[in-house]
Amino acid sequence: MTDRSTLERTLHSLDGRGYGGYKNIAGAHRLGPFTLNVDKVQVDPFAPPSLMRISIPRAEADLPEHLVSDRAGRIAVGDFITRAFAEAVRNRSAQSDSGSRSPVSIGTPGQQVLERSSVLISAEAVEARIAVELPAAGRKALGRKAARLLIQELPEIASAALLHASLDHQALEDHIRLYRDQESLRSQLAEKNLVAFVGDGAVLARRSGNSDKPLDQGVVEFSSPESLRTRFTLPSGRQVHGMGVPEGVTVIVGGGYHGKSTLLRAMERGVYPHIAGDGREWVITRAEAASIRAEDGRAVTGVDISPFISGLPSGTDTADFSTTNASGSTSQAANLVEAVEAGASALLIDEDTSATNFMIRDERMRQLIPADREPITPFVERVRPLYTERGVSTVLVAGGSGAYFDVADQVIALQDYTLHEVTERARRIAAEYSSPAHNARQSGQEIPAEPIFSHANVRMLDAGSLRASGKTKPARAKGRDTVQFGKEMIDLAALAQVVDSAQTEAIAKVLDRLADAADGTRNVHELVLEVLAKVEDHGLDVLSPHRGHPGHLARPRPHEVHAALNRYRGLTLA
Repeated sequence: MTDRSTLERTLHSLDGRGYGGYKNIAGAHRLGPFTLNVDKVQVDPFAPPSLMRISIPRAEADLPEHLVSDRAGRIAVGDFITRAFAEAVRNRSAQSDSGSRSPVSIGTPGQQVLERSSVLISAEAVEARIAVELPAAGRKALGRKAARLLIQELPEIASAALLHASLDHQALEDHIRLYRDQESLRSQLAEKNLVAFVGDGAVLARRSGNSDKPLDQGVVEFSSPESLRTRFTLPSGRQVHGMGVPEGVTVIVGGGYHGKSTLLRAMERGVYPHIAGDGREWVITRAEAASIRAEDGRAVTGVDISPFISGLPSGTDTADFSTTNASGSTSQAANLVEAVEAGASALLIDEDTSATNFMIRDERMRQLIPADREPITPFVERVRPLYTERGVSTVLVAGGSGAYFDVADQVIALQDYTLHEVTERARRIAAEYSSPAHNARQSGQEIPAEPIFSHANVRMLDAGSLRASGKTKPARAKGRDTVQFGKEMIDLAALAQVVDSAQTEAIAKVLDRLADAADGTRNVHELVLEVLAKVEDHGLDVLSPHRGHPGHLARPRPHEVHAALNRYRGLTLA
């Protein structure tokens, strides 16, 4: 390990020389109370930034033990410090003479609190993992400028974020208390037979379609209908009340632009905790709830979609269905079956992003095209068996058809962003119209004679499936929506519950770990859980193939890992 003066001399000696000279600073350097580890040096000014870690002994950081005594506390403290570090970087940049963007980055946390690799809190140290763009003029190193950045500015930023004395103590305590309370509430949902909870006073609307921040004008706060109101007492002593969304089939109705999809989107994002002031702090959904939509053009490999689609004119076996270009209905069927395979306990579906022929088929169409000539069995006829046989609930937004009134356990209506429970009225309306679903329910024949979802969809991953030809580099994220795996781009744009590009980067690394683990003897779900169990036990660093800075990662859910794997066009099964 070198000292501060040695690092300074080395950097000064590089001034005006070739950019490749920066490789000489790789290693550990003592900067007063801090240690700077330069793990990977960028090869030229246009390459990805250098990866570095700056740490301070745990005793000197002086984080109170009660804040980091459990996993939830360490995740919340890591998130708080990440935000404090990013804020210190912004403040330092604003104070600079140029006012330009800072060359230092610790990632960009959004409205959700995620487990991240950006800050490590161990028994020995508190460590920030950062990316640094080393300064250059053309392809020449600006060594003196780099010395100011690494030796002067970086320790000042670290002092503002890694030392408990520099942090807002009350804000830190509140941040951790909120996170622990949110996760406690989530753990109670199953005990109360609830899919989700939406707290009274929540602000669900966002500022715009491309902003995840809360609407700040014309806000209508959420208020639960009395019949669905429930209350939770949390570890902090706080009590929260609001709408409990029961297990079973829940249909959300209302006119256009009255807030149906906004409520469903809030539930989609409710699988993650949110920061104070987001408005959705008390929108809490079971962690294993999955958003389902149609996705024309995606690849499907070996999925049993026969409960929904069978008897295709082509003779294709839909119990083992594969295609490189799925239609709206086949893609939605595959998405649903794959989500259940991944362990989904609830499905969140909006008719606006669904294939109409997958969702419903009205009586006029049934008369014109009899059931024995229609290969698609609409979801309205499968939603209840999915719950009664597999315990998978559904929350569905329906604005154009009342077909789901026949099979709903509860119907809630939104008008001017205000919620009303209208289940009994919906049932009376359904009784006025004859439909197969209504007639079956009335005659007690709702449960089919033969189970439809009795067998889980088990697929065995081929040992060489993820050994892509020509793949010489690790998989990596290309923004939030894409994973580059060898020469192929895996499109994740349809995955509404991926909220951060750091999650996408972690998904890419999980795919590489799956490639190492696949031996042809275990099914897809077992392999995904095996890799993520290592993350649970050892943290996100275990996903990295090298020691030191693992990259900016945020923990993904098993569902999104499954989804990425399922969209890989080179996927093969044993």
